[in-house]
Amino acid sequence: MAYELESSTTVPATPMAAYSLVSDVTRTGEWSEQTHLVEWSGEERGEGATFTGHNRTPDRQWTTVSTVVTDAPGEEFSWSVGDAQVIWGYRMRPAADGTTLTLFTQFGPRAEEVFAQRFGDDAAEQIEIRRQAAVDGMPLTLSRIRALLTD
Repeated sequence: MAYELESSTTVPATPMAAYSLVSDVTRTGEWSEQTHLVEWSGEERGEGATFTGHNRTPDRQWTTVSTVVTDAPGEEFSWSVGDAQVIWGYRMRPAADGTTLTLFTQFGPRAEEVFAQRFGDDAAEQIEIRRQAAVDGMPLTLSRIRALLTD
């Protein structure tokens, strides 16, 4: 049940402008389908820095702690979520009319183990619920980011 997903859009901004927005995790609530509030855990920024995300859906609310794993200004910003080590991030590539912004996620073997421990026989269904939420939410997230970079 491991998976990798990505979705891309072109934004009317430079790669650095796109990076500056998406790497400001405190603004995530402006575009995320599930995360409504994010707080840095301390003063540290860049790779190794941690932040807490407050998330909600109609069915539940939860908090996660994430660690920045890639912080390459104008190129990529990504983080690992909690014990499951699910990776989320953004890649920026120059395009003729701005920047190609790609949102990606990787749900790997460690996440499968954590879900098996947490959900038992229901793990596969819980993984699929999250995979489908990502498939549905990623284009909407990117459209909201594009709108913010258009203003």
